[in-house]
Amino acid sequence: MREIEKKWLEFGYRCFAYEGPNGLKVERLSKEVGKNKSSFYHLFADLEIFTERLLELHLSRAKAISKKESTAKNEQELISIILAHKTDLLFNRQLRIHRNQPKYKECLDHIMPFSVRGLLPVWKNIISLSENGGLAQMVLHLSLENFYLQITDETLNELWLSEYFANIRQMVLLFKQPKNRSK
Repeated sequence: MREIEKKWLEFGYRCFAYEGPNGLKVERLSKEVGKNKSSFYHLFADLEIFTERLLELHLSRAKAISKKESTAKNEQELISIILAHKTDLLFNRQLRIHRNQPKYKECLDHIMPFSVRGLLPVWKNIISLSENGGLAQMVLHLSLENFYLQITDETLNELWLSEYFANIRQMVLLFKQPKNRSK
């Protein structure tokens, strides 16, 4: 990839992550990149092709993040990985918000299987469900939906993530407790 293409894609990636598809305006991108609109059209032909390239970029980043997550040994390591990839997670959030559009849903559908595989080993330990992988996976799926509904640029920080994981652990503990049989 040429340097100028990288520049366009990097800025477009950030715009999409923070504003969704509505943040992708050729004139705005041109101004920020410091090139005229004809440069954009020369490289990408139209906004549709540019968006496809952004989705390809996100897919490759998501695979790299999943690989890192699969090596995390504990909650703190996972939090560090998450914080290092804040923009990528916000991009993924936008995909979820706009998943009524087939291209965004398709991208999410490609990401979910390897993302869950990468997260599950450390996730089971974080939420104290190492003995029940099926339940841990179900809780992970529900937690991911909830996670992406809540994250913003402001909330995605170490304290919020620690509290989020603590709340999930608390919920799992409540599920694991025997039912109170008082009469």
